[in-house]
Amino acid sequence: MINHFIRMLLTTAASLLIAGCNKNTDADYPIQPVPFTSVKLTDNFWAPRIKKNATVTIPIAFSYCESSGRVKNFEIAGGLDTGTFRTIYPFDDSDVFKIIEGASYSLQTYPDPKLDAYLDTLIWKIGLAQEDDGYLYTNRTIAEIHGGKGLHEWASKNRWELDSILSHELYNLGHLYEAAVAHYQATGKRSLLDIAIKSADLVIKDFGPDKVKVYPGHQVIEMGLVKLYRTTGEKKYLDLAKFFLDIRGPKGDAYNQADKHVVEQTEAVGHAVRATYMYSGMADIAAIEKNNAYLNAITRIWEDIVNGKIYLTGGIGATGGNEGFADPYVLPNMSAYCETCASIGDIFFNHRLFLLHGEGKYIDILEKTLYNSMLSGVSLSADRFFYPNPLESNGQHERQAWFGCACCPSNVARFVPAIPGYIYGVKKNELYVNLYISDEADISVGGRKIKLTQNADFPWNGKVEVSVDPEVQTRFKIKLRIPGWARNEAIPGGLYKFTDQDNGSFVVSVNGEMLTPEVNNGYAIINRKWKKGDKVLLDLPMPVRSVVADERIKDDNLKMAIQRGPVIYCAEWPDNNVGNVLNLVVEKSSVFNTEFDADLLGGTQVIKTSGRQTGKTLEGKIETSKKESITMVPYAFWNNRGPGQMMVWLPTGIESSRPLPAPTIAYRSKVSGNKMTRAITAVNDQIVPESSNDHSVSYYHWWPDKDQWVYLQYAFEKPETISRTKVYWFDDGPDGGCRIPDEWEIQYKTGDLWKPVKIVVKTGLRPVSTTNYPITKNGWDSVIYEPVKASAVKLNVKLNKEFSGGLYEWVVE
Repeated sequence: MINHFIRMLLTTAASLLIAGCNKNTDADYPIQPVPFTSVKLTDNFWAPRIKKNATVTIPIAFSYCESSGRVKNFEIAGGLDTGTFRTIYPFDDSDVFKIIEGASYSLQTYPDPKLDAYLDTLIWKIGLAQEDDGYLYTNRTIAEIHGGKGLHEWASKNRWELDSILSHELYNLGHLYEAAVAHYQATGKRSLLDIAIKSADLVIKDFGPDKVKVYPGHQVIEMGLVKLYRTTGEKKYLDLAKFFLDIRGPKGDAYNQADKHVVEQTEAVGHAVRATYMYSGMADIAAIEKNNAYLNAITRIWEDIVNGKIYLTGGIGATGGNEGFADPYVLPNMSAYCETCASIGDIFFNHRLFLLHGEGKYIDILEKTLYNSMLSGVSLSADRFFYPNPLESNGQHERQAWFGCACCPSNVARFVPAIPGYIYGVKKNELYVNLYISDEADISVGGRKIKLTQNADFPWNGKVEVSVDPEVQTRFKIKLRIPGWARNEAIPGGLYKFTDQDNGSFVVSVNGEMLTPEVNNGYAIINRKWKKGDKVLLDLPMPVRSVVADERIKDDNLKMAIQRGPVIYCAEWPDNNVGNVLNLVVEKSSVFNTEFDADLLGGTQVIKTSGRQTGKTLEGKIETSKKESITMVPYAFWNNRGPGQMMVWLPTGIESSRPLPAPTIAYRSKVSGNKMTRAITAVNDQIVPESSNDHSVSYYHWWPDKDQWVYLQYAFEKPETISRTKVYWFDDGPDGGCRIPDEWEIQYKTGDLWKPVKIVVKTGLRPVSTTNYPITKNGWDSVIYEPVKASAVKLNVKLNKEFSGGLYEWVVE
């Protein structure tokens, strides 16, 4: 009974997303979020997903933490078992903490005594793994049991010393602190919170101006410390968070945002997850300490992102080498990284900016990301996950059940149950309605209790009903967000624009009386004395809109994307052209129709139009087919029916299309190799890269294999006479793990025998090999040999001693 009372008290007082247990809201965000514990979803879109997160995602995530050895690491470090460190990375501890955080959130919506008891046991194991002085890092503790053997190469023999690089000691702790606060608020139990406080007190003891001055290599501890401050009221945790931010730069790496002092940063650079976590931590401190330098910096950075570094889906992070930001307008589609964790981090960041500024544009980005790039990260079945979320695929992408680096599944597990906390915000006598999701909410506005009920069918329908039931008649403002997409704005920043202007406008009424409310900062403001039974109706227009990109985004030139409401659509293989969509062309003047299909992908709005197929001929021409029907589905739902072709940006002309390959010998062949992956289809797709490090087109690689002979093989439909081979190698140096090979050779098959060809001519842009075969970076290697009749041909490749390798195209003529 006492625990139940504590739980109710904490739940009422706390916002798990931002506000925690801090009672002094004047020294915090001017707008306070309504905690998700006060918002019960009743819709058909998010409520089932939150339940499935509780019944599927969290249980399987804990299961993988058990089977992969993550939990075992705590058992060994705590003396419950023996052995060495069981997993790959020193940050694997953090996955356990994140899932505990998600499970704690979930318990408040779906009480589960069995899960509650499991958390108690798991937290007990974590406590045993914590060293006497508070240090918690299972890799080091286990290594010290074995005399220092087994310490990860990313960690130094001294604590903290390499955290600015890769040890992730502080990163783990940041997620521990967030999990501890969530668990305490959910259950009233101090078990994990006491572990976190003991750890944080050690960090305070070890770090400071006259102590260890090492900034976190992967930010997140800043947010965790702020949550500890809000929960305990101990300002020392807030001061430590600011210390970690202020010691960054100027002589560090842009990769982890340490090339400049944080207040001097104006651009989003480096690793996208690290960046958004840091910006979120800066926002927290800007709010609490009224720090204008922090506020100005993160506002400038947000503008840099929306004006040149964000995808139409809301995803951020264009390149895989740094898992993060590239230069402005460098936004390739097929190689788009758009890590799921980065989408979640950007939602954190934009929500905090809204709480600071009260402007709808931040929720516009949040909503776009939520319904597209973030949601793409988890399957409809809630048990498979994307790490990157590309905007185009040739079938080489597929969600996975788990990853060696499992940050994305564990992040999904903790984020999804907290979604209701993004719907509302309160500032004195103002109530912000940010997202339109059917729910029942208990909210305090201006010291008065309000029961609010939303009825909506988002994101498929723009009609929303809001029922207002105040405890007593009271005057306050309801601010209804009018999304940019309902005001002819595809996305804040102007990087993407609708091709036309829609004359439809949103409609607002109260108790049947039409209103013309003031619209300020993206919100329609209704200021009146509210009484029980008042009803607000909002109707947002949701026509199908075509979108074009800034012409400086090369990959989107002469293409258009399709948007309806906040949802971005894609053409996917099961619905179109016998599996081929990359060769489609859709005219700018095409008509688009939409309908709801209850039987498709769990029920979804689809969009239909018409277009043509394109294909190459052996003579080098491009032919087009008759018009045929094209079906498009929400981008977030792609890859739920298996891997295959998909694209968001539809070519509007032949010149921007990817025609079906010509029926060459190579294209008609059966491709095989020593490493069979879906990317093997790239080697004969007849798409030529601009360079050996062009990530905008498909490539095949042997990574992580190195220092060995590998091969690819074409088996012909019938014996063919061949005399020429061309190869374009993949090399993602200096950051990636592939380089041009040391050697290569061609063999042909006659009967049951493989024989080498006899070279007549060899050409390459920059031969660097002492063998008979040229080896070229950023160009074709070509060899002409004496004609042979063969049933198959093999490309043998000797990989570099230190690096793997790959290729874009292998031509046989």
